[in-house]
Amino acid sequence: MKKWLFLVLIGLLFVTSACGRGALSEQQSSGGDKGEGNGAGKEKYTIRLPHLVPEEQSSHVALLEFKKTVEEQSDGQIEVELFPNGSLYGSDREAVEAVQLGNVEMTLPAAAAVAGFNKEFMVLDLPFLFDSKESAYKALDGEVGKQLLKGLEGSGLKGLVFGENGYRHISNNKHPITKPEDLEGLKIRTLENPVHTESFNLLGANASPFAFGELYTALQQNTFDAMENPISLYYTNKFYEVQKYLSLSGHVYASTVLLINDDFYHSLPEDLQKIIDDASVEFRDDQRKVATEQDEKWLAELKKNGMEVTELTKEQKALFKEAVQPVYEQFAPEIGEELIKKAQAANE
Repeated sequence: MKKWLFLVLIGLLFVTSACGRGALSEQQSSGGDKGEGNGAGKEKYTIRLPHLVPEEQSSHVALLEFKKTVEEQSDGQIEVELFPNGSLYGSDREAVEAVQLGNVEMTLPAAAAVAGFNKEFMVLDLPFLFDSKESAYKALDGEVGKQLLKGLEGSGLKGLVFGENGYRHISNNKHPITKPEDLEGLKIRTLENPVHTESFNLLGANASPFAFGELYTALQQNTFDAMENPISLYYTNKFYEVQKYLSLSGHVYASTVLLINDDFYHSLPEDLQKIIDDASVEFRDDQRKVATEQDEKWLAELKKNGMEVTELTKEQKALFKEAVQPVYEQFAPEIGEELIKKAQAANE
């Protein structure tokens, strides 16, 4: 009897051990944190990247290539998930905070939104700072850009490169705007950035920040008379349906910043960090090229869709530039006079 019980116990132990090995084998084959095929046995990572712009806009178009490059170059170790059109977060600030907290790994906000996390970024919002895109590239890809990205250290964010939203222009539903006086009393939506708001208040407008995701409805309901945005966003968000007059003021060159959670980035092996770095530079160059092409194409489409477009002369722009000069003095203590001078030097 004792011998029989002993044999039963041995049998049960054998079955339990076999089941355990089978469950473990099944768990490993289903993925877990380990890859299969290329990169087999290596830890896998997922990058979630939310942003605000629509799928057809240059930023998302270039991010598709970024995703492809990173996934291919990492042999499948990194998977990139894109969430365009504000599908995860309704504002740039929310998305940046999510990256800080590690709720997502990357995002691509307007540089103006990053000023809420590092005041030096306000230098990029100074009106009429850059005379041309080439001057902006020189600053952002050079010492100015390096200083701004380095300034994010310690905030949980790592800046990779600067992308492009393009020059911002003014629209409204009242009349063409060709001189500062034309803005007098207009309710205008601005970015959540004090430099933008104060600049338009100086021009006589009633400026107020407002969430981008709700802007179309606000314009439709006449909560605002006016707004200012790059050409790409006028077209992709169909603002031509709720705004009649567009003045090509080019008052601010608007950039974006490709951000990644600092802890996540440094948790990656060095070879994967390099893949991210290199793909980011490719993204920057490709995105700027596509953005320029889209601006030319979509400006023509805005005209076809009924917007009355006014191109300001050099002399007319000079009047606006003169009117907003006090903003430079007002924010110099927060931004830093040396940084402003460095940025202005890019025009030389």
